[in-house]
Amino acid sequence: MKINRKTHLEIRLQNLLFSLLFLVAVGLVAWLSTQYSAQFDWTASHRHTLSEASRKVLDLLKEPVALTAYARENQQVREPIRDLVERYSRYKKDLTLVFVNPDTQPEKVRQLGIQMDGEVIAAYQGRTEKIQELGETSLTNALQRLATAQERHVVFLEGHGDRSPQGRANHDLQQFADELKRKGITVSMVNLAVTPIIPDNTDVLVIAGPRTNLLPGEVRLIQDYVTKGGNLWWLGDPGDPHGLAPLAEQLGVRFLPGTVVDASTQLLGIDDPTFALVADYPPHPITQGFQQMTMFPTAAALNQNEKSEFEKEPLLSTLARSWTETGPIEGKIGFDADQGEKQGPLDLAYALTRRITPPEPDKKPEDKKMPKEEAKTPDEQRIVVVGDGDFLSNSFLGNGGNLELGVNMIQWLGRGDAMINIPARVAPDRNLQLSPVASGAIAIGFLFLLPIVLIGTGAWVWFKRRNR
Repeated sequence: MKINRKTHLEIRLQNLLFSLLFLVAVGLVAWLSTQYSAQFDWTASHRHTLSEASRKVLDLLKEPVALTAYARENQQVREPIRDLVERYSRYKKDLTLVFVNPDTQPEKVRQLGIQMDGEVIAAYQGRTEKIQELGETSLTNALQRLATAQERHVVFLEGHGDRSPQGRANHDLQQFADELKRKGITVSMVNLAVTPIIPDNTDVLVIAGPRTNLLPGEVRLIQDYVTKGGNLWWLGDPGDPHGLAPLAEQLGVRFLPGTVVDASTQLLGIDDPTFALVADYPPHPITQGFQQMTMFPTAAALNQNEKSEFEKEPLLSTLARSWTETGPIEGKIGFDADQGEKQGPLDLAYALTRRITPPEPDKKPEDKKMPKEEAKTPDEQRIVVVGDGDFLSNSFLGNGGNLELGVNMIQWLGRGDAMINIPARVAPDRNLQLSPVASGAIAIGFLFLLPIVLIGTGAWVWFKRRNR
């Protein structure tokens, strides 16, 4: 092609126009990047993505949330806080973050009790929560406590070898109680032999596997509490009910003799046959959307008695390859109907409900002339009976979905239905443990073997080219 002066000018104009269009396109892309943002989390554990539990908590917060971080002018302290809060603010637009240098407001810092650089105070509807070690778990739990306007009290019975919410032993419930406290639930204990009264502010009374017999007077106090409409959580165990048989009769629930044996657990590599597996759940508020397997070591099966005013729904049931073993669990065991054993599926827990009418409030003398009020709206009494208390103990709390199931039960009993199925956020394990042999092999491989291979490969390629 012959290029003359005109053609050369056209080519230059085309190049100039292309350059201008390219610069305009780059400018538009740069402008769009300031208006819109896109992020992708390609980490294996999605640790830079807001968890489902956190999103559920944010859905409960209908009004603005204000976070105030008391951090000095140190980017190493402020940047992690800003990055974490941005995950929340992208999902909830009215969640704001403000940084305050504690050195500039010493009086306010002392008044608020700020102790650490980077401490955060979350405020919602006039209530506040203080967070010292900020992370998604701690921030989400703080927001969940703020979402619960009414304080809830869970009271554990003590004095008969019960599983203690303050005990560190394997059979105790300290770790579970700590999780309840992180959810904003107040946990306390009462010994009816010492203080023969159940506190009036009790939202849920917990009987956690007593090992000695309760006194008849204590049992009557519990029965009166149930009669008046109190919510109850009974974690039983196989064997002697320890004086609580009248309570079981009142509720219309019977603990079957023997210990549940489940052959299905062998498929999971569990040699202990007393571990019962639950993998399927009924459509109940406690288990709605719950999809994790739960494990119940040394459980008792339950049966229901129709002579009760409570409506009972089976909540947990074992698989078909289970039965109630009444003999010693040793050696080779099998189902024996002649011994009164019952074949699975077996019920391990019941959810009981009853419609009750709250008592009318006391009226002042001048109120007697007022027109008669309408009948009170019936309320619902809630009770859960589980044939096992081990599944929430310090030893077995981490098995499957045991922790989430236990929290769901407490939330339902305490009328925190909106909080059900908000799982505990578990921190990913980011530590890599290597044995001395593995560490030595990696060191030798990278410091010696890999350089030798690279040098040898280069020398071989050089030698081949030289001989061409």
